[in-house]
Amino acid sequence: MLAGSGLVGVANLVYNVVTARMLGPTGFAHVTAVYTLLMLASAITLSFQAVCAKYVASHESCEDKAAIFASLHLKSWMASVGLGLLLFLFNRVLTIYLNLPDPVLISLLAVGTAFYIPLGARRGYIQGVHAFRSLAANFMVEGLVRLGGAYLLIKVGLGVKGAVLASVIAVVASYFLARPHPRRASFAGLKIPIASEEGVQAIVFFAGQGAINNFDIVLMNHFFIPEQAGIYAAVSLVGRLINMFAWSVVNTMFPVSASARSSDREARPVLFMSLTMVFLILSALIFGLWAIPSFSWRTLFGAHFEVANSGGLATLLILYAVATGIYSLSSVLISYEMSRKIANTSWVQLAFSGALILGIWALHHSLAQVIYERLFLMVVLFVVVALPLLRREISPAETLEVHPPLGLARPLSEQVVIAEFLRSEFHHPEFEEYRSEFGGLVEAPDLESDRENALRRALLFLRRGAMWRELPDDTQWFEVKFTSEDLARVRFFPRAQWRRVAEGSFCITDIVTCLRQKWQESPDDEFFCKLRRLSNPVQEGQVSRTVLLIGVNAGSPLTILDGNHRMAAAMLAQPPAALETFRFICGLSPAMTRCCWYRTNVNTLSRYLTNLLRHIFSDPETDLGRFLESGS
Repeated sequence: MLAGSGLVGVANLVYNVVTARMLGPTGFAHVTAVYTLLMLASAITLSFQAVCAKYVASHESCEDKAAIFASLHLKSWMASVGLGLLLFLFNRVLTIYLNLPDPVLISLLAVGTAFYIPLGARRGYIQGVHAFRSLAANFMVEGLVRLGGAYLLIKVGLGVKGAVLASVIAVVASYFLARPHPRRASFAGLKIPIASEEGVQAIVFFAGQGAINNFDIVLMNHFFIPEQAGIYAAVSLVGRLINMFAWSVVNTMFPVSASARSSDREARPVLFMSLTMVFLILSALIFGLWAIPSFSWRTLFGAHFEVANSGGLATLLILYAVATGIYSLSSVLISYEMSRKIANTSWVQLAFSGALILGIWALHHSLAQVIYERLFLMVVLFVVVALPLLRREISPAETLEVHPPLGLARPLSEQVVIAEFLRSEFHHPEFEEYRSEFGGLVEAPDLESDRENALRRALLFLRRGAMWRELPDDTQWFEVKFTSEDLARVRFFPRAQWRRVAEGSFCITDIVTCLRQKWQESPDDEFFCKLRRLSNPVQEGQVSRTVLLIGVNAGSPLTILDGNHRMAAAMLAQPPAALETFRFICGLSPAMTRCCWYRTNVNTLSRYLTNLLRHIFSDPETDLGRFLESGS
C-alpha cells in the first residue's frame, strides 16, 4: 500500500505541476476547484468504502462477504445518481459561486461523481478481504490515467475542460478495473444486517475529513482573485500528497483492526504501529520540503506562482504540510476508533471542520493567514482527539483481575532475594571478570555478613540495577506455593522477543500456545533455538530453578521479573517440567502498578526514564572496587 500510494502521490503531484504550468494560476485554480468538489463528494465514496471494508473484514464466510458487497454496491449507485442529478440542477449556481468559466465543468463533474461513489463500495470489498496489492493498483490506475489524459487533452486544446475530463475518465476506468469478484451465485436471499449507525458514523467522519482537506480550496476560489486562488491550490498539493501516504496506512490498519474482534488489547499494537509509520512518513516529507531551495518551486510551478510576501511559496508549503501532517495523525486515531466501535471523535472532527470553514470565511486577508488558521485548529483537534487515548495509557484503570489468594509459604528478606537473583544471573558475560573473585559468595552466600550482602547487591546492579531500582521501596518478599491453577494469573514481562511471539496477550499459557505453533513454523529462529537449548538443563536442574514474580497482592495478577526463558522452556519441554521443581519467590506491593516491569504504559515508562537519569552517574564497579580495597 505504501509503495502504491507513493507512486500515486508522485503521479498526482506531476499531474498538478503539469496542469499548473500548462494552464497558469487562473486555469489551475478552476481545475482545482472542480476537482475539489469531487473530493468533497468522496465523503460519501469513502463512507461506502469504510462500511463495506469493516463488515467484509468482520465476516468469515464468502457468502456473507458477497451479500454485504451486493447490498452496499446497489445503495452506492442510488446515492451517486441522486447526487449527480443535484449537480446538474445546481450547475449554474455552482459555476457563478466558484467563478468558473463554463458550466460544462460542473456537468462533467456530475458524470464523474456518478461512478465515483460506487467505486467506494468496490474498493471497500477489496480492502476488506486484505487484497492490498489490488487496492494499491487501482489507486495507481486512477492517478496515471488522470495524468496522461490531462496532458494529452490540454495539448490538443481543450484546456481546463480537458483536465477535468481526464479526471472523469480516470474515475470511470478505475470503477471498471476495480473487480472485487465476490461469489455471486451463492448468496441469494442472504440478509446481512448493517447498522444504520455505521453509515452515519462513516458519513460524519468523511464529511469532516473532506471539509478539512478540501473546503478551504473552494472558499479561496470564491474570496480571492483566480491568480491567488491558483497559488493556494499549488500550496495545497503538498497536503494531498501527505494525505495520500497517511491514508494508505489507514487503509491497511482499518480492516486489520476491525477483524481483531476480541479486545482492544489485540488491536492497539496496530494503532501504534500506524501512528509511528505516519509520523515517520510525515517527518521525511516535511524535511524534504524544508531542504528544497525556494527557487526550485519557482522553477517547478512557473514564475506566475511566486508569492511576494509571507516568506515565499516554500514557507507556505512547509506550513501547510505541517498542518496537514498533524491532521493526518488525528485521522489515524479517529479511524481506529471507527474500526473498533461508534466513534464520538468523528463528531469532534466535524465540529472542527465547521470551525475551519467559519474561520476562513471571517478571516482571509492573506494566504498565510488562512494557513495559520488551519495549523492552529489542526493542533487543537489533535490534542482533543488524542487526550482520551493518552488518558487511558497514562492513567490506566487500576482495577485488576481478582484471583484466589496465592499460597504464601514464608516471608523472605531482600538479601535472600538478591542472592537468588544474582545466582541466576551470574553466568552472563558481564560477570566474567568477577567469577573467580566472587564465585564463592554467590554460590554459597553468607546472608549474615553485611559485607557480602553489599557485594552481592553491587554485583547484581552491574546488570540489573535499573530493574531493581524500579521496584517499590515497600515491596515485601515471600516464598510461595505455586500450582498449575496459578498459571492463569502469570504474565511474561513484555520484552521485545516476547512481543514478537505474543498475539495480544502476555499470559504465560497464551504465550506458550503461540510458541508451540511458531516453533514448528520457524525452528531455526535464534529465539526458539535458545529455548530449545534450555529445555534439558531446566529439566535436569543444571540452571537456577528460582523464578521471581511481582504483584500488587496475593490475589492480583503476577508478572515474571526473572525466569521468563526458564519457565517457557520448562513448559515447552516434552514432557513439561513439573512446577514443584521450581522455587517461586514473589514480591508484593500496593504501589507495584507504578513499576514498568508490572504495568508498561506512558506513565511507568516516564518514571523509569526519570530514575535512569537520576542514577546516570552511579557506578557499581566503583562500589566493588571500594569493597576490595577495604579488604574487610
